[in-house]
Amino acid sequence: MFDKTSVLVVIDAQNGFITEHSSPVISVIAPLVEQWQAAGGSVVFTRYLNYDGSPFERLIRWSKVKTSPEIDIVPELSPMASKATAIVEKTIYSFFSEEGDRLAQEYGWRDFYICGIDTESCVLKTVVDAFERDLTPWLIADASASHAGQAAHDAGLFVASRFVGKGQIITTTDIPWRELMAESEEVSL
Repeated sequence: MFDKTSVLVVIDAQNGFITEHSSPVISVIAPLVEQWQAAGGSVVFTRYLNYDGSPFERLIRWSKVKTSPEIDIVPELSPMASKATAIVEKTIYSFFSEEGDRLAQEYGWRDFYICGIDTESCVLKTVVDAFERDLTPWLIADASASHAGQAAHDAGLFVASRFVGKGQIITTTDIPWRELMAESEEVSL
């Protein structure tokens, strides 16, 4: 059994955010999700849905990710998303929409392992929102990317380290699988 206070949150791994810069991260996210789910852990995917007149459209002049196939979870992760604890559809940067907040409270999640696309926006905002809710965010750097490229990804990591601490930026090899599985080992003894 997996530590039920931990959750893996995969942010916006959608076709509309895939570029030559972000596509390689899918091959890091896929085995992470598979291992997390195989261990019995909670996994949540988010899907950003843009809309006519959104602040993204009005202020940033960005009108993508409104319809299929752009809004769809990438094909490599789609089978895992169908087995996820939840798929949170959102019109904001963060996982912590009303639905995200409700799920966090309902499941009692305290540790948020966060990865996905884009490091400098939706991933960063989710990390900061978890921190401000007195939860513990873990930004998984090698399982995150930016469709805008390495400089944007690096900027997101830098800002996250300033917001929540350098120790909260980890890689997939830093995930404490033994600790996350400790509950089940104690129960089975």
